[in-house]
This record gives sequence, C-alpha cells and structure tokens, in this order.
Amino acid sequence: MIVTEARSWIGTPYQHQASLKGVGCDCIGLVRGVWRAVYGAEPCALPAYSPDWAEVGGEDRLIAELGAHFEPVNEARAGDVIAFRMKPGSVAKHVAILSAGEGIGDPAAKIIHAYWGHAVVESWLGPFWRKAVVGAFRFPPPLA
Repeated sequence: MIVTEARSWIGTPYQHQASLKGVGCDCIGLVRGVWRAVYGAEPCALPAYSPDWAEVGGEDRLIAELGAHFEPVNEARAGDVIAFRMKPGSVAKHVAILSAGEGIGDPAAKIIHAYWGHAVVESWLGPFWRKAVVGAFRFPPPLA
C-alpha cells in the first residue's frame, strides 16, 4: 500500500515545501502525501522551513520528528522511510521510501524520493545512498 502510493507520485516535479501529487513536492512532502493518502490527516502541521533548515542549530530535527510519528526499525523493508545524512558529521536532511529489495543491504534495493533538480523518481539504492543512511522508520499499521 505504501509503495504503491509512493510510486503514484513518480514524475511529480520537485518543489520545496510542497506536497501535492502531480503538482510538486520535496522529499518530506512525498512522505507527507503518502501519509495523507493512506491515513487521512497528517499527525501534525509542519512549520515553514528553508532549504538549509537542517543545518540551522545543528540538531537532528528530522530524525526526532520521524521517531515521534513512525516506528524506528533496525531492519528496513519495502514501505519504510529511510533517512539520510548527506555529509559525514552533518544532520539528516533527506528522506526516501524503500520501494524494492530485502532491506538496505540488498543489491536490488530501490528508493522513491524527491530531491532538488529532479522529479520524484525511483532509483537504485547504490553505494552513495547506502553509505548516507542514518535511520529507518516504519509507517504505523493502516487504519481499519
């Protein structure tokens, strides 16, 4: 259900702070949009954030917020949210949804994500992305 919904966002143009399928989204907006499609209302309102929001103050705010609304997991599976630290020693500032493979270490692993200069894409979780992974989080069970 999560992966199917995330795949339906492929091709949505990148737009900072947006979260509208087919119109525009950023990486956080993709996760927010998938949440809304599966669960309805988002668990909290997001404040406005700048492109450099993660660097301000040096706090790992993204990891903290993911942990507040998703279940942290040691072994990711398809449908889980993966957080990335783009540079060693920096804070996490990118997220994706694991879409294929048997976890992060699987050579066939793929992610769905939006990042600056690209539309939402499904791409291989290659060495660059794999070494940047700093956490995995599971969506809560779908509502009945």
